[in-house]
Amino acid sequence: QVQLVESGGGLVQAGGSLVLSCAASLRSYGSYAMGWFRQAPGKERELVATISRSAGDSYYADSVKGRFVISKDNTKRMSYLQMTNAKPEDTALYYCAARWYDFDYAPRSSSGFDVWGQGTQVTVSS
Repeated sequence: QVQLVESGGGLVQAGGSLVLSCAASLRSYGSYAMGWFRQAPGKERELVATISRSAGDSYYADSVKGRFVISKDNTKRMSYLQMTNAKPEDTALYYCAARWYDFDYAPRSSSGFDVWGQGTQVTVSS
C-alpha cells in the first residue's frame, strides 16, 4: 500500500532552488507529524527537517538551517521541502515520512516514523 509519494526531485545547479512535494493518502493526516530525510551514496540516512502535526512547529538539521523550509498543508494532505541555495553536498535521495503523534511539536529524531515514501533524487551540480 502506497501512502506517501514524493515528487519534484531533479538536477539543479549550485545556488539554485528546488521544491520537493509529498502527497499523503492518510486518514487523519492532521494527526501525523511529517519529516524529510535524505541518504547520499555511502552515507547513513539523516534527518533533514520535521514539522508538527498542526504545522506550528518545525525542526531543522544544522546543515540545512536557513536554506531549507519544511511546510505541511492539512487541508490538501501535502508536505513540502523548499530548498534554496543548494549545495553539492545536498545531493541525495530524499524521503518524506509520517509519524502518528500525540503531541503537537516537531520530532527531533527518526524514531516513530513508520510510513515512508519511495524517495526522489536530488542532484546538485557544482
